[in-house]
Amino acid sequence: MRPFTRLIEAIAAEGAGALVSLIKVEGSSPREAGARMVVRPSGGFHGTIGGGELEWQALAAAREALAVGRGPARRAVKSLGPDLAQCCGGRVEWLIETFDVRDSAELQEMAVAERLGAFAAQAEKQSDGRFRRTIGTASHERPLIGVSPDGVLHEVYATNGSIIYLFGAGHVGRALVLALAPLPFVVRWIDGRNDAFPERAPPNISMIRSVNPAGELTAAPDGALVAVMTHSHPLDLDIVARALKEQRFSFVGLIGSMTKRARFLSQMRAAGLSEAALSKLVCPIGLPGLEGKEPPVIAASVAAQLLMTRTAV
Repeated sequence: MRPFTRLIEAIAAEGAGALVSLIKVEGSSPREAGARMVVRPSGGFHGTIGGGELEWQALAAAREALAVGRGPARRAVKSLGPDLAQCCGGRVEWLIETFDVRDSAELQEMAVAERLGAFAAQAEKQSDGRFRRTIGTASHERPLIGVSPDGVLHEVYATNGSIIYLFGAGHVGRALVLALAPLPFVVRWIDGRNDAFPERAPPNISMIRSVNPAGELTAAPDGALVAVMTHSHPLDLDIVARALKEQRFSFVGLIGSMTKRARFLSQMRAAGLSEAALSKLVCPIGLPGLEGKEPPVIAASVAAQLLMTRTAV
């Protein structure tokens, strides 16, 4: 989730928004410190701090703060057992901040930073009880959030999504981007056809019309995941051969049957690709044993497979 983008959307739609952050966690908790949730005055929200009674009470507290209006940040400590009757047994501290149109400049600055990738912010408490953020550089050694003795919040907003290069904007491709929307992935969705893409896509999806789809892999980072499901078998072969030849991607998946797999392997072998490279091809794509040819079923299977691959890498 991009919290500052969501806050801007909330203000545009309803005039205000609240940011709920877990700033401290002790013992067992359903989410880690740094988990965040954006809440609208109407009760709509994005993100999660762990669900259950903890999240229900945080939602209520955020809506109460929004009803009062833009004001000082609010902090509260909750024991998951005694206070919330949750069996986790830990303690959490949350911070609730409210925003409206007066915060637009700061929110826009933060939204630009989060679109560019991981970044750090230092949030200092002002005389009115509100926090003012300045942007810094993210460090992998730094925790997602921490509170210094003087009360300054040191935050890291991490774009920790694995990068997927998804080729093809047909029925399955469209179903897959919807399945991937709430998951920890950053997707470059590539197709060469005019009018192939929908008007809009989820925030973690970049729609790229390219006359040379396979060439897009040149800029792909090492370890990226590649999923191929275009409208054209020759184009599928071109992309898959390019991806396998480079031998630097953590997953190369191709939609199709075992017959298609055998044909492609034969053609790539004849073109000189090594057996080591060919062994990396995943085709048919998706989890074995999950039957169904409907696009949403295939998309669910592929999304689960990508999640498993991401965890294993």
